[in-house]
Amino acid sequence: MLKYYIVMGLIAYFIGSINFSILISKKFAGFDIREKGSGNAGTTNMLRTLGKGAAAITLILDVLKGIITVFISIFFGFILHKIWAINIDTSILVQIAGIFVILGHTYPIYFGFKGGKGVATALGILLVTNWHIGLICLVFALILIIFTRMVSVGALGAAILFPVLTLFTDKIYFIEPGNYIIYSILIAVIVCFNHRANIKRLMNGTENKISFKNKGDK
Repeated sequence: MLKYYIVMGLIAYFIGSINFSILISKKFAGFDIREKGSGNAGTTNMLRTLGKGAAAITLILDVLKGIITVFISIFFGFILHKIWAINIDTSILVQIAGIFVILGHTYPIYFGFKGGKGVATALGILLVTNWHIGLICLVFALILIIFTRMVSVGALGAAILFPVLTLFTDKIYFIEPGNYIIYSILIAVIVCFNHRANIKRLMNGTENKISFKNKGDK
């Protein structure tokens, strides 16, 4: 059975490695987003560098990347179990897909292993496996961002809230409830680890703030 889990991990990783902020910035702005601003290949740097439109497109595509990868893992499990009569645990396939699509986004093989922080992709995964918690985390993150004007605070706050909320619900989709708390902690740890530089700047009081004005607005 191990080989099928490895295959799923590789599929998720390669999908995660498709970094839309890099592709969009190269195609429409003529440069690699990692060469501008914070150097991060993610939505926030797109907002600062190319404006709201490019950032919104990047955000939507990164969320969809997480959603699509989870559904691919479910379909893969269905084929293995129902059609090929292979005794596979789809719940584990989903968890592997979720972890490795985020890792692919963070360390993309197509772009020198330097990508984004995986927040939007993690949100996509969360919306499929538990949309109730996903929406709560999204609203919580937006509130923190609005009040602090720091995206990192919203992302970190939502990441920490995610495992806490799993303690209060059994409405989990595609993943065994008993495994979901461990899964949520792993995702939270990955997201927080990817924000380690932001955490250091927050502690030093030097974290960057965002402007809600579009580029070129007065």
